[in-house]
Amino acid sequence: MTLSVDRRQVLAYRAAAQGLGREAGGPDELEVFDLGVQDTNVGSARLALAARLPAGHDDAVTDPAFTLLWSFRGAPHLHRTRDLPALASALWPISDADAIARLAAERGPFKAAGVQGVEAFAAAAEAMRAVVTEPTTKGDVSADVTARLPAAYAYACRSCKATHVYGGLFQLVGLFAGVRLLPDHAPATLAPLDDQPPVPPASTGPSDLIRAYLRLHGPATLADAASYLGSSAAAIRPAFPDDLTAVQVEGRKTWIPEEQVALLREASPDADRVRLLPPSDPYLQARDRDLLVGDKARRKAVWRILGNPGVVLVGSEIVAVWRARAAGKARVDVTVQPFDGVPTAVRAGITAEAERVAAVRGASDGRVRYEEA
Repeated sequence: MTLSVDRRQVLAYRAAAQGLGREAGGPDELEVFDLGVQDTNVGSARLALAARLPAGHDDAVTDPAFTLLWSFRGAPHLHRTRDLPALASALWPISDADAIARLAAERGPFKAAGVQGVEAFAAAAEAMRAVVTEPTTKGDVSADVTARLPAAYAYACRSCKATHVYGGLFQLVGLFAGVRLLPDHAPATLAPLDDQPPVPPASTGPSDLIRAYLRLHGPATLADAASYLGSSAAAIRPAFPDDLTAVQVEGRKTWIPEEQVALLREASPDADRVRLLPPSDPYLQARDRDLLVGDKARRKAVWRILGNPGVVLVGSEIVAVWRARAAGKARVDVTVQPFDGVPTAVRAGITAEAERVAAVRGASDGRVRYEEA
């Protein structure tokens, strides 16, 4: 008989699996690093770790045990350094169809020029590896990579009146090129990995990555996992594990690794937990956004086309969005827009978490104000 659970139980399970109970003693104990922690220009990786770790933990962003680089969907992620060789082999496209599914603007020009998907990944990765031999700004790397690749790999940029390698492919191959991002550098600066693995000759397959997705964001579907990888369900279907447990969630058939079933059954919402999660936090990376936030208008407030806010998590429910801005050198102002009323106990939790946000941003004071969403 298929296990059936409701969304509250699923979200409670995910919050626990992703370390939001703040039970880990340090970054190395967090399972979210099985997929990495996405970073943005607002320092989301540090804020995501602050939501999961005790105050005063070591800064993983500058710790050599962790590395910041472009990985899933070409987005910057913080990963365990020891995981990078295996991650590169697992994330390498398993077929031309998989490679092409990960691209967007490049598809038409590549088809017209007869460029195959895996061929494009290999050529771009080798070009980037050859260019990045020392710390180099992203713009300079882009120009030099463009010069090394055939014309089909580039487009004419109207805004700067220059020709650039397609940005999607450029960032998608960063991991495979053995190139990292230097933390806290503006403009973005690339450097070779200290222990640079070769460009993967073939894929070992994303089965373990799919399992990690289902463990952290499950129960979920093949399409959800494919979207997280940046591919399509059809392209990665051959790698979908066949020993998963089926789970009915709100009438939807989903999957979870068998060893997680007991934890899913036992999951219970922690109503006392209040966290300020940043944009791109792992909790927000699940592809079933309608399960995370049921109301359409609220989903639009959380996931915008540009400039996503952070969210206030109470238990495992998203109840508000927030933004922060510096108010001088010593203070950070956090503006919270609740979806409904905010109980006094929750306001106290938000104030405490705002102090953590301020500390991550190098300030000594975090202040909260509320306004309508």
